[in-house]
Amino acid sequence: MSLLNIGMTGLNTASTALTTTGNNISNVDTAGYSRQQTVQTTSASQQYGNVFIGTGTTLADVRRVYSAYLDSQLQTSTSLNSDSSSYLAQVKPTDSMLSDTGTGMTASLQKFFTSLQAVSSNPTDDPSRQTTLTSAQALSDKFNAIAKQLNDQNTGINTNLSDMAGQVNKLANSIAQFNDQISRVTTAAGAPNDLLDQRSEAVRQLSQLVGTQVVERGSSYDVYIGSGQPLVMGNSTNTLSAVPSKDDPSRSSLQLDRGTSTVDITSTVTGGEIGGLLRYRSDVLDPSLNELGRIAMVTADQMNSQQAQGIDKNGNFGSAIFNDINNAALISQRSIASANNSAGSGNLNVTIANTGALTTNDYKVTFTSATNYSVLRSDGTNMGAFSTTTTPAPVIDGITLSLTGGAMSAGDSFKVTPTRGGASDIQMVMTNGQNLAAAAPLAGVTSANNGGTYTQPTLVSQLGTPNAVNNAQLQDAIKYGTPVKLVFSAAAAGTQGYTLTDPQGNVMGTGTIVPGQANTLNLSVNMVDSSGTPVMDPVTGLQKTFTVQTTVNGNPKAGESFTMSMTGASSADNRNSTALIALQTKQTVGTNATSKGSSITDAYGTLVSNVGTKAATATSDNTATTTILTNAKGARDSLAGVNLDEESANLVKYQQYYTAASQIIKAAQSIFSTLISSL
Repeated sequence: MSLLNIGMTGLNTASTALTTTGNNISNVDTAGYSRQQTVQTTSASQQYGNVFIGTGTTLADVRRVYSAYLDSQLQTSTSLNSDSSSYLAQVKPTDSMLSDTGTGMTASLQKFFTSLQAVSSNPTDDPSRQTTLTSAQALSDKFNAIAKQLNDQNTGINTNLSDMAGQVNKLANSIAQFNDQISRVTTAAGAPNDLLDQRSEAVRQLSQLVGTQVVERGSSYDVYIGSGQPLVMGNSTNTLSAVPSKDDPSRSSLQLDRGTSTVDITSTVTGGEIGGLLRYRSDVLDPSLNELGRIAMVTADQMNSQQAQGIDKNGNFGSAIFNDINNAALISQRSIASANNSAGSGNLNVTIANTGALTTNDYKVTFTSATNYSVLRSDGTNMGAFSTTTTPAPVIDGITLSLTGGAMSAGDSFKVTPTRGGASDIQMVMTNGQNLAAAAPLAGVTSANNGGTYTQPTLVSQLGTPNAVNNAQLQDAIKYGTPVKLVFSAAAAGTQGYTLTDPQGNVMGTGTIVPGQANTLNLSVNMVDSSGTPVMDPVTGLQKTFTVQTTVNGNPKAGESFTMSMTGASSADNRNSTALIALQTKQTVGTNATSKGSSITDAYGTLVSNVGTKAATATSDNTATTTILTNAKGARDSLAGVNLDEESANLVKYQQYYTAASQIIKAAQSIFSTLISSL
């Protein structure tokens, strides 16, 4: 080996080192680029006699500085951070919307009940009544507006899932192509550093979208998502798509197409922006819609029921303030038939039997025969087995189910969402403030010079129940079966007798009181229809009655009477408006055997608190995952990233190396010239 050849090996190696350093500097801002290093070894020595003389250097490799462990950590932390960022971006606006005094429900609820207080203070004042209707309209509008924003969020999530599924497929195809190119190049030559970097960067970008598990198989990456479903296998891919869920078409589900079959992986996908969106939908969006709907349904039902207990300014029984939560259209919209149901199967109607017992859960109803079905609550609770032939229909968490249309087959199923649409569906239907029922249905008047005192009569039997026939009969009985009169006889031996008579003077009942004490009387009044004909109970064959309660104090005189009749028009009585106001704090939401429940305002406060807690937790999680991602990126960059100071120093070193190698060549040339000259 001549000195010239030794110089040439050094010159070539130095040139390669300069090129590699320049390439590093040029790619300092290239995403996913790993810095490269030249690796050189000494060339084989040649033996001359008893000594070995070196023959220069050899470029062994241009090595990619890379750690599979640090790259895996970066992918994992990227997925976690994207998940938390996506979740936070959704939950923060929801938290602000629900808690803000301008966009939330609190102010509207307060204004509504405050306006009722004005009516209670002056029941005959028409402007106060009209203000209450305006507040009721604002309340229903606010329910509608918040529900619309939440539903718009769901639409946005569906759109984002579809877009992101497309991005996932593009990245999956890129990874598969890189796998193919790398496997072909690696077989023929060394490691293709740039292709390896580009593949790693594609996997990192994929981790931003969805959580992945990467398995290195030979020179290829196999990528799995969900609970181990393959997305990339060597140079082949499966296709991810966002499609309407078979159980609930309003919610997009993720489906992996494996060529010969498809699998729904929505419930198993975690991590990345997709995971954050799915987590927000299941943890915040759907529960918030259900809770808001439940509050709206309880508000409408309780207000309408209490309104029916009173008398309006025109002397009529109270009419509904809000729409009927059990109108035909609404009960048919609370269930969603599975796309896999048998052809010709019917619909499942969902009637609200008790708003107080409603939960914020959804339900899966699965038929085991044409009439038998089981119910599974979304929190995992098995509610039991039931039959559509049971009369009356069983009440399940405040709802009853009934079939319409074609017959069911075993395996048919429905998703039941009792409260999801409650806030969207509530509407104010009252148009005249005079229809507000501020007065109680019965009023009492004592005879002259009375010795006893009496509380105003209270109707114990309830108006406004779901049974329309009973309601109509009770209204007629109050209207045409009164006035009734309570007449006292003379006191004797520490007791005093009384008789209860109907409008015709017929005795309906008798009893005694203890003079000088508080005596609470529950009086049974015979029911008649509009013609005065007795209303008979078809089961017992006896005349139906309704119950009125009053408390007698003092010492009634012999012959003293207390007459109870239907409250007339323009009454100053405010007992029913007081009861309407009491609904602000009355426990009417989530009442069941194990819970006393909460009031309408407290229930909304709990919703705001729950979402606020999740928003605060999301903020903390995002801060933590951002720190983890920064550390992971820093660890990766400290090893594989381009350091300009280091590369600048290398550039000077390799320039000197190149210059020195050229001096070797110059020396060899000079020696050769001297040799030629001496010949």
